[in-house]
Amino acid sequence: MTPWHLYIMAAMYIIAGIMHFITPKVYGAIMPSYIPNKKAAVFWSGVAEIIVGVGILFISTRFIAIWGIILMLFVFFSVHIDMLSNKKHKGKFPRWALWLRIPLQFVLIYWAYSYL
Repeated sequence: MTPWHLYIMAAMYIIAGIMHFITPKVYGAIMPSYIPNKKAAVFWSGVAEIIVGVGILFISTRFIAIWGIILMLFVFFSVHIDMLSNKKHKGKFPRWALWLRIPLQFVLIYWAYSYL
């Protein structure tokens, strides 16, 4: 039987992925400047989040989806670090919230890892 909190994790990633298509400009604005094609990055990261969110719901794809989530969260560290260090984001977000996202990533990684 699938634990109820796995459904929460799945919903979280599926909704986050869908939001990439509803508000792509928001996601594009936080992409680091070294990413050459921000529209493609927003699109494909949204697709990836939806895929891993759906993937963890099925036993046959759960293992690979969880590793996909972990990898994705490690890649997203670059966005969080850029938002802390890039002057273009200064004043747009509370500094404490930007710092809080760093340990939150580790919590999310651990949460995903706990299903392996």
